Amino acid sequence: MSPSSEPSSDIGNDPASFFPLSPPLPLPAGQTEQTLNEFFASIGFEGSPKEEMRAYWMQDWRRFVYTLSLASSHKGACLELGANPYYTTSLLKCFTDLNLTLANFFSDQFAGPFTEKLTFKNPVTGQADSYPLTYSHFNIEREPFPFPDGQFDLVLCCEIIEHLQIDPLQMLREIKRVLKPSGHLVLTTPNVSRLENVCRMIAGVNIYDPYSGYGAYGRHNREYNRHELALLLDYCGFDIEIMFSADVHDNASNNYASVAQIAPLLKNRENDLGQYLFLQARSARAGGTKRPQWLYRSYLPGELEP
Repeated sequence: MSPSSEPSSDIGNDPASFFPLSPPLPLPAGQTEQTLNEFFASIGFEGSPKEEMRAYWMQDWRRFVYTLSLASSHKGACLELGANPYYTTSLLKCFTDLNLTLANFFSDQFAGPFTEKLTFKNPVTGQADSYPLTYSHFNIEREPFPFPDGQFDLVLCCEIIEHLQIDPLQMLREIKRVLKPSGHLVLTTPNVSRLENVCRMIAGVNIYDPYSGYGAYGRHNREYNRHELALLLDYCGFDIEIMFSADVHDNASNNYASVAQIAPLLKNRENDLGQYLFLQARSARAGGTKRPQWLYRSYLPGELEP
């Protein structure tokens, strides 16, 4: 098998019959999968590549819904990092009372404008709707956030940490700084230890993300598993209140190895095999001031936490 080949034959049974890969999808009240799909199909913003965006939401719309379920119980001021392409933003606008502040980063050369117009068919009213978007533009792992201490009740950091190249602690420490005391973080990210990756490795297929036409931040530079996120957030002074993994699109594990054959070996971690990790954490105490050795290397000894 060549390094780029993708096995295609199904050599096992449905992975969901062996593991709890997908918790029940927490649909907003009054909504069905069909109404939400119609909603996502209606979302547009100036300059968006329609076919690329359609492929994106069709694959990942369940992820947006799981994220909404973690955010919907909160009120007050909310910072959504990496808001573009605004699918989660649209859900938050329609199904929560959160006061949204948006942030994006496209490139060091990006000069604006820092406003966009979001259009969609409102799933609650059934009417065409629009929403003016204004966002701050900054690099979250190299720059201080342009917000004062303790401004936000909730920060959303969804599908970002896996793209960072240099210093996830910079981002998490800034999130903690701009949160109010006991404020909350909702974080989502691909699960590097997902069942599909286990099966890929058994088959000798590479699990790393391809290079991206969107540049160095367009690819996944470092994915995490559930244990690592728990360690990292604890080090930063957060208490995790909710954490789960979930599949959000078709599971291709059996294209690489028989799930039926390997299932007995994975029973001890059957609850962390989903494609994505979702968590809610509370800012609870002061965090560490160095860098943990399990995640960082080639720093001076005094900069690393044993």
